[in-house]
Amino acid sequence: MEYRQLGASGLRVPALSFGTGTFGGSGPLFGAWGTTDVTEAKRLIDICIEAGVTLFDSADVYSDGASEAVLGEALKGRRNEVLISTKTALPMGEGSNDWGTSRARLIGSVDAALRRLQSDHIDLLQLHAFDASTPIEEVLATLGDFVQAGKLRYVGVSNFSGWQVMKSLAIAEKNGHPRYVAHQVYYSLLGRDYEWELMPLGLDQAVGALVWSPLGWGRLTGKIRRGQPMPASSRLHDTASFGPPVDEEHLFRVMDALDAVAEETGKSVPQVALNWLLARPTVSSVIIGARNEEQLRQNLGAVGWSLTPEQVAKLDAASMVTAPYPYFPYRRQEGFARLNPPVV
Repeated sequence: MEYRQLGASGLRVPALSFGTGTFGGSGPLFGAWGTTDVTEAKRLIDICIEAGVTLFDSADVYSDGASEAVLGEALKGRRNEVLISTKTALPMGEGSNDWGTSRARLIGSVDAALRRLQSDHIDLLQLHAFDASTPIEEVLATLGDFVQAGKLRYVGVSNFSGWQVMKSLAIAEKNGHPRYVAHQVYYSLLGRDYEWELMPLGLDQAVGALVWSPLGWGRLTGKIRRGQPMPASSRLHDTASFGPPVDEEHLFRVMDALDAVAEETGKSVPQVALNWLLARPTVSSVIIGARNEEQLRQNLGAVGWSLTPEQVAKLDAASMVTAPYPYFPYRRQEGFARLNPPVV
């Protein structure tokens, strides 16, 4: 397994990490993802660690804390062998302080996560969404207190816009608060919006990307084909409405290219899609998920080999869409390339 620096930090993370959204799954979304119990989780964790996948990602909102609880129980006796990342900010109840990133919410949510994880520290805490109602200074000062206390090692964000990340970094630098070193983002061959603003920001500010849903919300598993109905067993029947929208023709165009490259390489469609992501700028780790051992071993086959430049170009062309304003207008004018070199 290749290990990479996480943004502007000394933390080294595996190129593939494991998402635990299937652990303890319940409810219409997470229950459809999977219902992995502690025994099954231990087996998946064993396989991950054996393969060098030592970063496990969770969130308090995953099945109302059950994901963290199963992860913590499954890691008993092995905590020092792994890194744990988790997230907080999304609503966990109906109370006025059950959502957001105020000092009160962060103190309660971090302590609760530590109890569920059965750990004295979290290696990477990410804010799951931007809280416009809480001053950034309050958020960063609170995170700094946790870092000083040893409860957090590093901090990051998830699903922030460019200005939200940049403003936070500027305030952190000005006031000596911990700096966000990671941004957990949606990025796949079906959704390349990350490249328009957040990737250039990550390059400029050394913020590493942790990629969630790298298979396009389950659409790039190789089971969806042009002119064929969605398989009856697909979880998309239950979860499609929760995820990012996808144009059907765009999906089939990407799948055609993936099928062609998969045939050339002798790899599976998911392995090709994941491998493409691993070579993208700023990507520190791609978060894979699995409901069983077979799916996990399949995804682990995405590392240890490389696509050719021609194959990358084929996938790039099939997945490219026109960027929105203000990212597209000057691409046709002479000199734009010198002002804004392409991200490749």
